[in-house]
Amino acid sequence: MRTMEDIASYLREYDGRTLKLMEVCGSHTAAISKFGIRGMLSPKIRLVSGPGCPVCVTPSAYIDRLLELAKEKDTCVVTFGDMLRVPGSRGSLSAARGEGASVEMVYSPLDTLKLAAENPGITYVFAAVGFETTAPVYTLLLEEAIRGGFTNIRLLTALKTMPQAIRNLMQEGGEIDGFLAPGHVCAVIGSDAFLPLAKEFQIPFAVSGFGDRELLLAIYGLVRMAKEREAAVKNFYPSVVTPQGNLIAKKKLETYFMPCDAVWRGMGNIPLSGLLLKDAYKRYDAGSASLIEDKKLNHGCRCDKILTGKLMPQECPLFGRSCTPGSPQGACMVSYEGSCYQNYLSDGGNA
Repeated sequence: MRTMEDIASYLREYDGRTLKLMEVCGSHTAAISKFGIRGMLSPKIRLVSGPGCPVCVTPSAYIDRLLELAKEKDTCVVTFGDMLRVPGSRGSLSAARGEGASVEMVYSPLDTLKLAAENPGITYVFAAVGFETTAPVYTLLLEEAIRGGFTNIRLLTALKTMPQAIRNLMQEGGEIDGFLAPGHVCAVIGSDAFLPLAKEFQIPFAVSGFGDRELLLAIYGLVRMAKEREAAVKNFYPSVVTPQGNLIAKKKLETYFMPCDAVWRGMGNIPLSGLLLKDAYKRYDAGSASLIEDKKLNHGCRCDKILTGKLMPQECPLFGRSCTPGSPQGACMVSYEGSCYQNYLSDGGNA
């Protein structure tokens, strides 16, 4: 069995065909930057970031709708902190809150229940953004809202599903040789969810955890598979991920949500890549189905190319100049999990 030293040496000295590998999890993007993983790899192993940050792929129309709701009488938008700075076509929630709009930041969707109970005359709209990882939490909020008889809780959803995005990326000429499959997503939907993609595009997937050793082990496995052109899915995160995933969480998603077409910021409309509340629960929806537009604020922004691995952040003409974490021009610079944000941190803001 190879030691971690052997694995690190193999990745550093790899001299086979050039491989372009993609991680599709925002937490992986942050961890890879934190541990300096790219600097441990041979120049022939190109590791690029994909559309794995839910905040980064949320379209501008969604933010615009939240801004409208936050300014309505007796309505309050409830959200996580990383959504506050995401730019829509008319500004951000943070700026709107400074101008008097009603916006509450929370750490859990379930905090909405307390707000709604204390202020029955106000409708609380939770900004339900995320992938398969966070979607089950919103089913818990719905269950509690129904059980408690709440009539002043709504969801504005921008929920995305990862396998369909990867299929679209490959169909659009992504030229990726292998994927680090998202560990958190796989914990819910299971590693087997990526088997059809491996077979369809003849590419490997490696499910990874989030520590430095876990990432290096998964990248090593992915390189070995890609080198041999092995179309398979291997799970390097067995302590959390199973082939079938979390059956209870998947059942809850099936109960409350149905697949729908969804707009991904920078990638356009991807068929059946979103989740929408079923008709039986439409009374808890705040108009999610109508959010189908993504207006590009700064036409110099290259987030669309960065999200699909066609460019590195430093190749965007705005990176580190007009686009910084303090003044983001595109969604990839807004979130801590965004590839531009992480590259800005790792290179000291040098364009």
